[in-house]
Amino acid sequence: MRVRRRWGTALTLLLTAAALPATGPGTAAAAPAGAARSPHHPLPLARHFDNRAVSDNSAPGAADFDGAGHSLSAQDLAAAGWSPGSVLTLDGTRLGLPRTAPGAPDNVVADGQTVAVSGRGKALTFLVAGTGGTAAGTGTVRYRDGSHSSYELTAPDWRSGPLSTKAVALPHLNGPGGPSAGPARLYAVTVPLRTGREVASVVLPAADRAAGALHVFAVAVRDTGHRTGSWAASTAGYRAVGPWTDRTLRLVVHSGAGGPRARIRLANTFAGTPVDIGAASIAVRGAGAAADRGPTPLTFGQGKTGTRIAAGAEAFSDPVDFSVPAGTDLLVSIHLPGTVTAAPVHQEAAQLSYLSAAGSGNRTADAGGTAFPETMTVWPFLTGIDVEGGPGSIVALGDSITDGVKSTSGTNRRWPDVLARRFQAQQALPRYGVLNHGISANRIVTDRYPGDGVSTDTGGVSAQHRLERDVLAQPSVRTVVVFEGINDVRWGTSSDEVIAGLRALARRAHERGLRVVAATIAPCEGYHDCTPAVEARRQAVNAFLRADHGAVFDATLDFDAVVRDPQRPQRMLPAYDSGDHLHPGDAGLRALGESVDLRALVPGRR
Repeated sequence: MRVRRRWGTALTLLLTAAALPATGPGTAAAAPAGAARSPHHPLPLARHFDNRAVSDNSAPGAADFDGAGHSLSAQDLAAAGWSPGSVLTLDGTRLGLPRTAPGAPDNVVADGQTVAVSGRGKALTFLVAGTGGTAAGTGTVRYRDGSHSSYELTAPDWRSGPLSTKAVALPHLNGPGGPSAGPARLYAVTVPLRTGREVASVVLPAADRAAGALHVFAVAVRDTGHRTGSWAASTAGYRAVGPWTDRTLRLVVHSGAGGPRARIRLANTFAGTPVDIGAASIAVRGAGAAADRGPTPLTFGQGKTGTRIAAGAEAFSDPVDFSVPAGTDLLVSIHLPGTVTAAPVHQEAAQLSYLSAAGSGNRTADAGGTAFPETMTVWPFLTGIDVEGGPGSIVALGDSITDGVKSTSGTNRRWPDVLARRFQAQQALPRYGVLNHGISANRIVTDRYPGDGVSTDTGGVSAQHRLERDVLAQPSVRTVVVFEGINDVRWGTSSDEVIAGLRALARRAHERGLRVVAATIAPCEGYHDCTPAVEARRQAVNAFLRADHGAVFDATLDFDAVVRDPQRPQRMLPAYDSGDHLHPGDAGLRALGESVDLRALVPGRR
């Protein structure tokens, strides 16, 4: 089974008669199943459970998820690290998995039930699945100040929904005739909340008898806290590595915003099995793999040296008193005590990182670099560094040009790096962090990497399918800059489809209160597949963006005009061309970063 994305705040939602739930802020409190229910009085989610989705492989008839005798395998869930009562973090939301034993009620079929939920945040996360087809409906969030808001919740079908947006995919189904091949899927879906208001309860959507049944396993408020993102990278795929056994990764990253306390984010995105983290540390880089002084150890889960990250989940370290200087190379060291044969990676790091020798053990405390003889050009597992306080973050959502392909490795000359330095060097505007969520070969409309399983493709799932993880779940994100589309038009997507995809990204980001800025697509004549038909599609998308005038986006950046050759506008200016006619080199990337009016990225400005 593969778990992907969100279970809300640390609470258990399913119970056996003998097991009592844990409770915590931002989650629906659990309680014994089968208690008296009121359609209007809020009850813990577990009190509403009326369906059995999980069975033991030895007793598949004990659960009937879909009305045809089929269910999820408890063994598959456990193999993915999704054991009853576990607390998982998915896209920034802590969700407590149900404590119920296989064959006991573990989810509710939505039909207007009122669920007790508490917390403040920008989003509400549901763990859901549809049976009998995609299920959808409208529900209500009630706030403690007496106000309310409506939401639309869609649960893709557990058998046929997209793998690229799943929370988890399980390899088998249990059924009347025993196990059969999957995958079976669960989905984590978020809906917006009114910022600053405390949630009191959630009314689930009413059942639509003509559509599929909408099953809810968990619900919680996502609270990203008062933090600023200093550095980030997107998971671009899940690829074979090593094997790595009892080794330490020492990853080199470059901070944007600084701050007095820090935490890291490790992600097991797209994985099918858990990964064990034995220890981790953070340091300011000296030279090569050496720190400038002894690394600061990191802990997880309120003081534990290491952690286990379930398939598809993530883990945040505890905040530590480590001052992150702005615009500085950092070392994040991660000890992998077991054997790792595949890992989620950001493929195009444009940065050399380091790896200790096989069997060398925990070297996270080493100040020197001699224990790290091997190098790598990818970032495995590490997806973010946050600092406490600060004004929040800007996310650059893009493809290889944003990712820095063809920039000089190790010099941090990507255009978001230029933007980050400009924000830190000025005082007139908030000194935002700038988070680079570019993925080489990424598209707006279609997936490159299918979203499941070990693959050599590291082009990521589409911008549509990663928006939640890479933008909406980022700490205190204020603005998103969308600079994508060249790969779509190069590989046959129509301009109308690209425009529709851009509209959808803007709508979803605006629903979460973000400022949305779009950039025109840069020219590529001379690259082997940039045909006249591609140029026509590119020009059509750019014409839409230039004519927008605030109808869809809050501002437009004309990156095309910045780097094109005035004498031949379908081609990049030679001084800005890396040489392949598709990717700008260092000078072109600097021109992009310097062309941005910083005021255009500040919320509330036109």
